[in-house]
Amino acid sequence: MPANFEVVIVGAGPAGLAAASAAVERSRRVLLIDDNPAPGGQIWRGEGRQPPRGVETWLETQVLGPLRPGLLMADRAGVPAQISYEKLILATGARERFLPFPGWTLPSVMGAGGLQALVKGGLAIEGKRVVVAGTGPLLLAVAAYLAKRNARILLVAEQAPRQRVLRFTANLWRQPAKLAQAFSMGRYLALKYRTGLWPVSAHGNGKLEEILLSNSRRLACDYLSCGFGLVPNSELAALLGCRIATGEVLVDEFQRTTRERIWCAGEPTGIGGAELSIIEGRIAGYAATGDRHSATSLFTARMRASRFPREMDSAFSLRPELRRLVHPGTIICRCEDVRFSQLTSHTTWRAMKLHTRCGMGPCQGRVCGPAVEFLLGCAPEGARPPLYPATVSQLALDRQ
Repeated sequence: MPANFEVVIVGAGPAGLAAASAAVERSRRVLLIDDNPAPGGQIWRGEGRQPPRGVETWLETQVLGPLRPGLLMADRAGVPAQISYEKLILATGARERFLPFPGWTLPSVMGAGGLQALVKGGLAIEGKRVVVAGTGPLLLAVAAYLAKRNARILLVAEQAPRQRVLRFTANLWRQPAKLAQAFSMGRYLALKYRTGLWPVSAHGNGKLEEILLSNSRRLACDYLSCGFGLVPNSELAALLGCRIATGEVLVDEFQRTTRERIWCAGEPTGIGGAELSIIEGRIAGYAATGDRHSATSLFTARMRASRFPREMDSAFSLRPELRRLVHPGTIICRCEDVRFSQLTSHTTWRAMKLHTRCGMGPCQGRVCGPAVEFLLGCAPEGARPPLYPATVSQLALDRQ
């Protein structure tokens, strides 16, 4: 039998925790779901964040997709489950964007947030030579975290031009907390941070040994940690029939999607950072439980918080030179070993999938999809169930 709840929240990051906190004030049966072993999402991983009192929490649980309106199919630590809801709040967060370049599949080349997560999980980084590259404030945050754990940060390579970064920094006076945070991180990294610089290729015999940078400099290192911005996790919203535009879930002022009884908050509606995600999560939590007054009271705070991500998008937009990093033989889809030369004769995502199997592996295009969109302008088309690999018994549960 399905587990029944008034409000189900998918995602226990900043937006999900905030939504749960607001919803439990007005509802007795609130379920918070996350596929990680602890709440906090990517940004608060390992910080001991706890769900609000009175909220039932299912961790290590993946929502595989909808069975029918008001009913979700899930995998709860390997056990099939069905979840019935009256109201659903999606707070599924975001993932890193990977841009392919020769050698990006070598061991020890990984996402910026990915390396940080591994270190939080116990990976020994002390004394290791690390290059952090890509774009955005996340690079500084990751590099500062690794430096505090005694990694040897050789370089923080920001692809954005120096002038844009300086203009963005100058505008931080309107965000005192973020300005203080930037100065705090700068203590560790002031001499390592370079703008207008990016990795061109990675080299090594079976593992990373050195990288070639866009200024023709070669640098020996143990880890290359790359992050070229974030991509909204909007696949579940797409399966539920919510309207998506440019990869983002469309919502109204109350965070309500285009589908009945479904709200969405945080990064799936547009990359905005933790502060904005928390505000949107609370608005969604209040609105989903009928407290429009409390939701409305947060509109001004949301407007203020939304200025920062707009400025960030302008400062750290990807430069066109990054499209020229790939060679014909560069692997684009790691799941299916699809190379760039196999994609260039096709003009749609569907054609690429049919002719090359690009995006048809275990990640279902989560890695290669945003890369193909940036390189060739072909956006992934929708999502298909199940969202994650599932067993026959899980899929058969709906027939029982």
